[in-house]
Amino acid sequence: MDAAQISAPPQIRRRILWIQTFTVVWMTAEAGVALVSAWKARSPALLGFGGDSLIELLSAAVVIWRFRDARVDEHTEKRTAQIGGILLFALAVFVVIASAAALLGYGEVRTSLVGIVLLLLAAIIMPWLAAEKRHVAAETGSGALRADAAESALCGYMAWIALAGLVVNAVWKNHWTDPLAALCLIPIIVREGWEAMNGKGCRRC
Repeated sequence: MDAAQISAPPQIRRRILWIQTFTVVWMTAEAGVALVSAWKARSPALLGFGGDSLIELLSAAVVIWRFRDARVDEHTEKRTAQIGGILLFALAVFVVIASAAALLGYGEVRTSLVGIVLLLLAAIIMPWLAAEKRHVAAETGSGALRADAAESALCGYMAWIALAGLVVNAVWKNHWTDPLAALCLIPIIVREGWEAMNGKGCRRC
């Protein structure tokens, strides 16, 4: 269905706006805590996760803007998705550099209990948000919502990967596991950026 032809009933629009408002509030907190924790702990894994959270915050805000009226605009969706894709590619490059620096010994990764708690919460909350978004995307036929649901699902996967790296580092003091977990996030970030650049959303995520 062409995004320009989508017209959501008022009750569905209210539900969408509630879900996306919750997403914006959560992603703002998630990104802020992740990036501050990444800076304090010198954690590439938290850096990658926090940077991706900023991109998802942008995506959620765009969906809110698009559904403030009954009808939506396809051109705005594609342009914003392309900008998000470029930012994701930039994030991937930055995470690779930070991870390489940590693996080469230019900075010691520290334990971040705050980061571990944040990632555990994200691993629980993001799959739930993804399921809610998939449901309303199916009801409206919205590609923007479908893509946003995919990003929420990917955020959940990234949380588990980053969490594994931080927990191993905290328990066994294997400082290389954090940057290794960050490097494991790179294919997910690049895939998300590629799909955003090409206007694709994972229907099964």
